[in-house]
Amino acid sequence: MNFFNSLSPIEKFFLFCAVLGGAMFLIRTVLLFVGGDTEADVGGDLGAGYDDTDVSFKLLSLQGLTAFFMMFGLVGLAMSRQSGLNEFWSVTGGFVAGTITMAIIGQIFVSMKKLQSDGTLNMANAVGEEGTVYLTIPADGTGKARIAIQEHLKVFDAVPANKEEIKTGEQIKVVKVISGNILVVEKAR
Repeated sequence: MNFFNSLSPIEKFFLFCAVLGGAMFLIRTVLLFVGGDTEADVGGDLGAGYDDTDVSFKLLSLQGLTAFFMMFGLVGLAMSRQSGLNEFWSVTGGFVAGTITMAIIGQIFVSMKKLQSDGTLNMANAVGEEGTVYLTIPADGTGKARIAIQEHLKVFDAVPANKEEIKTGEQIKVVKVISGNILVVEKAR
């Protein structure tokens, strides 16, 4: 208690910001990693150039604001108490440190968002890809072909493009996709 009483009013403000911001930052970070994060957004993105559809975690998010207040308080208190700088430089240093921290937190979450993939297989990407016949494709029927689409090796129903039988193990090329996921294939040249 003696420590708290020895602080000037601005140092008490810095301490309040550091404790409140740090506690909220810690709680939000723990909730984020255990799945309890609601991704609540406080406002815009301060011109950071991120679309709402691209990044659910913008620069001016609750996580960013808590990080700002935590660093604002810590750096401001250190500059005032330890360095003996006046209020103007302590507030300025705290503001700069908080802004940099908020930008770094925003970039971390933007980078994490880029690692996310929805995993939806787009069959149009199969056209032009080469693979092998898994089960013989009869001249007038359906067989099976193994094709790598979007870095996933899958087996699909396949029909021949020029009505000739293609035997198991032969190399094929996808010409088009019909009925959603049936491949029209020809022998690879």
